[in-house]
Amino acid sequence: MSGAPHFSPRPAYVWPDGKNSAFCFSVDVDCDAPYLWVNRAEDARRTLGQLEQRHFGLRQGLPRILDLLDRFAVKGSFFVPGAVAEANPDLLPALLARGHEIGLHGYFHEIVAESSDEEFTAALDASLALFQQQTGQRPKMFRSPAWEMTPGMLAELARQGLGDSSLMGFDHPYDIAGVVEVPVQWAVDDAIFFKYSGGGTDRWSPQASGPVLDSWLEEFSLLHRLGQLMVLTVHDWISGRAQRLAVLEKLLSRVTAEPGCWVATIGEVAAFHAASGNAGRHAVPAILPPAVEPRRFVKS
Repeated sequence: MSGAPHFSPRPAYVWPDGKNSAFCFSVDVDCDAPYLWVNRAEDARRTLGQLEQRHFGLRQGLPRILDLLDRFAVKGSFFVPGAVAEANPDLLPALLARGHEIGLHGYFHEIVAESSDEEFTAALDASLALFQQQTGQRPKMFRSPAWEMTPGMLAELARQGLGDSSLMGFDHPYDIAGVVEVPVQWAVDDAIFFKYSGGGTDRWSPQASGPVLDSWLEEFSLLHRLGQLMVLTVHDWISGRAQRLAVLEKLLSRVTAEPGCWVATIGEVAAFHAASGNAGRHAVPAILPPAVEPRRFVKS
C-alpha cells in the first residue's frame, strides 16, 4: 500500500553540531481571519464577543509572547494570514525587526474542506505578493489553516519552492511530494486545551494549565531522548493570557536549559534538512487511498 509504514529500521535523524534533538516555538497569529472566513456570507450575524477576544492577541498577547521570547533568546516562527497582515501593515516588519521568522497561513485562514485547490493557489499568490510588498522578503514556509492538506496544495507549494509545517507523518523533518515538511502535532497545540470562544460554539471548557504543562514537559523530555523534534504551536490570543504565559515560561526554562537540544525556527530546521544527509532518507508520497466502496459491506 502506498505510503504504508515501513517496518524495517529507519535511519536515525542526524541533527547539526552533535545536537540530540530540536525544538521550534511557533505562533499562529490568526487574529480575526478565522472569524471573517466563517462569517463570509453577507447575511452572517456579526457580534463583538469573539472579535474582541481575538483582538486581544495583537493588543496584548503578542507583545507579551515577544517579550518572553526575548528573555530566553529564542527566535520564533510566526504564521500570519494575509488578511491579518493587510489590516496591520506594521506587523510583519515588526516581527522581522525582532529577529523572528514570518510564514504564510492562508489569506482568510481558509478551511481546506471549504475551498478548492484553485482558490488555494489564488490565496497563496495573494499572500506571497503582500508579504513581499510589506517586507521586501519572500517567506519560505507555509502552514495550512487547521493543519489540513491536499496533494494539489503540496504540488503548488513545491512549485513555489516553499516548505510546509502542517502535517504529522514523523516526529522529525521529512520530505513529502517534493516539499520539506517540519511536522506538528495536536498534543502540543494550545488551542485544543485552552481555546474557548463562547456563544455556544465550544465543545468543552478550557483545561487547567498545570496538567497541560506537565504533558508538554513530558513530551519534550521523551522526544529529546529519542532524538526527535518538538514543534510547539500557540496562538497569541490564547497563550498571551497570564496563566498560559506562565506555562510557556516554565516550558522554555526547561527547553533552553538542555544543551543537547537545538532551538531553532521552523525555516532553519527546513533549510538544514534540505541541505543535510537526512534529505530523501525519510521521503513519502502524497497519495490519497482509494475510496471505500460501501456496497462491499452490505449483505445481499
